[in-house]
Amino acid sequence: MTTVIRQDDFIDSVADALQFISYYHPVDFVQAVHEAYQKEQNPAAKDAMGQILINSRMCAEGHRPICQDTGIVTVFLKIGMDIQWDATLSVADMVNEGVRRAYTHPDNVLRASILADPAGARKNTRDNTPAVIHMEVVPGNTVDVQVAAKGGGSENKSKLAMLNPSDSIVDWVVKTVPTMGAGWCPPGMLGIGIGGTAEKAAVLAKEALMDPIDIHELRERGPANRAEELRLEIMDAVNKLGIGAQGLGGLTTVLDVKIRDYPTHAASLPVAMIPNCAATRHAHFVLDGSGPALQTPPDISDWPQITREVSEQVRRVDLDKVTADDVATWQPGDTLLLSGKMLTGRDAAHKKMKELIESGEGLPPQVDLRGRFIYYVGPVDPVRDEVMGPAGPTTATRMDKFTDFILEHTGLLGMIGKAERGPAGVEAIRKHKAVYLMAVGGAAYLVSKAITSARVVAFEELGMEAIYEFEVKDMPVTVAVDTRGVSVHETGPKIWRAKIEEQAISVA
Repeated sequence: MTTVIRQDDFIDSVADALQFISYYHPVDFVQAVHEAYQKEQNPAAKDAMGQILINSRMCAEGHRPICQDTGIVTVFLKIGMDIQWDATLSVADMVNEGVRRAYTHPDNVLRASILADPAGARKNTRDNTPAVIHMEVVPGNTVDVQVAAKGGGSENKSKLAMLNPSDSIVDWVVKTVPTMGAGWCPPGMLGIGIGGTAEKAAVLAKEALMDPIDIHELRERGPANRAEELRLEIMDAVNKLGIGAQGLGGLTTVLDVKIRDYPTHAASLPVAMIPNCAATRHAHFVLDGSGPALQTPPDISDWPQITREVSEQVRRVDLDKVTADDVATWQPGDTLLLSGKMLTGRDAAHKKMKELIESGEGLPPQVDLRGRFIYYVGPVDPVRDEVMGPAGPTTATRMDKFTDFILEHTGLLGMIGKAERGPAGVEAIRKHKAVYLMAVGGAAYLVSKAITSARVVAFEELGMEAIYEFEVKDMPVTVAVDTRGVSVHETGPKIWRAKIEEQAISVA
């Protein structure tokens, strides 16, 4: 029987799903993080997961984005052969209209992160279009739709290898995951695609991430095939690495491993691995001709009540008065609460600052970095009475190429970002006796509540990459690289890997 799918129903359903996943984590993800939080023995990793859970509940209640990076939209469509479209737009254009409406919704504006001409001008499309769309025509009279919004920090850590048929997939994953650092914001899921061709393996890995977390159910019933055996082997092996939440060291790095496979050439073993971050966002709906398929809000009681208590060990820092001598006393892993004024800046702002300094023109007077801190962030625009929208950190390693130059020419004292610094960044920090602080990726709305004022001070034309001045009150951060160049992302995982091995701590 033929089913008629109306254009507006399809567009409205896509837009609704994207708004929904911007502020509602899947409940299975919340439950998995909470379980990991309860068993975590590393206080720093436990606090990071606590912030993720608090942020998740705040977003569910306030209908604001879980993360400031509201992602690149990926859509998987299974279109029934017996459906008929009542539409004037193409299927791709309908998807993109749904994306456009979702990302420009006045009650919950989402950050537009998509740039056209990626190898050239890299100009923002302003509405987060176009989406990445995978379409398949299948038997039936419905349209099955899966949507996801994938953050750049986790997408950038995707890996693809053309292994030999005799190679161990588990060994490759165990060798590869540490090279991904913490920029993908663990704990999260690993999607693994095996077989087909290179591009098929990558699509399989991405589609696998649409599945719910069910690793514990699999463990209880036992694996039924080699792919399910691999899920358990890989999860246990990766968690034994001790990388932990946000790369700080700990018992849980991955919450689940999802695998899809496809027949491949006798000479080949393509394997793709794509991580999903602490802002796991995906939804599923089916259109059957009866109208739009809208998401059903979960029960807020499904979220745990987590509170953060300020211990005596936490240092309160006044950014307007902090000195190099103060900073020199901070140790890797110390928890700080920042208050006062800071500047912001990401890739485009750093590139522009370097060009201005090299040209002899110098920085604008309002961008005086001497003795100050810069926060690597591209915030979401505020709505209603907000000072600033969700404003979590971006991946700090992207600024490593600028760090030595900026520290040398500006007198910058410290930086705040997400995850680890690379060797060049760490060496520049050691050389200039600066410091790097880590804010939790996946806690963007929580961070935004610490911002008491915000204004653009330079490069307004860069949009979300402009330089802002934020004034904050008790913004939580962790000392990640101290003035001696000691990185908690190096020491933490080593300590916890040894503890797991020596004490046979369960990571299951």
